Amino acid sequence: MVAFTLNGQRSEVPVGGTTPLLWVLREHLKMTGTKFGCGIGSCGACTVHIEGRAMRSCAVPVEFVEGKAVTTIEGLSPDGTHPLQKAWLAEQVPQCGYCQSGQIMQAAELLATTGSPTREQIVEHMDGNICRCGTYLKIIRAIERAAREG
Repeated sequence: MVAFTLNGQRSEVPVGGTTPLLWVLREHLKMTGTKFGCGIGSCGACTVHIEGRAMRSCAVPVEFVEGKAVTTIEGLSPDGTHPLQKAWLAEQVPQCGYCQSGQIMQAAELLATTGSPTREQIVEHMDGNICRCGTYLKIIRAIERAAREG
C-alpha cells in the first residue's frame, strides 16, 4: 500500500512500490489528464508536480511519493481558471492537444518560482517538453501572457 496526497486528497493505492506513478495515476486513480508519451521521462507528456516540483511521472516509482503531495493537471485548477489554462486557450496553443497537460504543468512550476520569466528563461525551462505539432511559439506566448495577466 502506498499513501500520498493527490490534488489535496489523501490516496492509498495497493500497488508495488516500483510501479511508475504515471500508471498509478491513470489506471488506479483515473487521473487521465496526465498522458503517456515515451515511458522514459524524455518527452514531458506525463509531467506532474511532486511537492511543487515538475517531474516526469513515468520515470518516478510510486514509492517515491509516499507521504508527499502530488498535483496533476486536474488539480492545478479543476474549473480551468488557472492563468496558464486561460492563456493556452487565448493563444490557441493546442492542436492535437496530447502534450498540453505536461506543457502546462512544466510552465506552472516556472511561474510559481519565477513569476515574470524572460523569454530565455521560458525556453530554457520548457526545454525537454516535446510538442509533436510544433506549437512552441504559441506555448511561449501563452506563458508570457499568463505571467502578465496571472
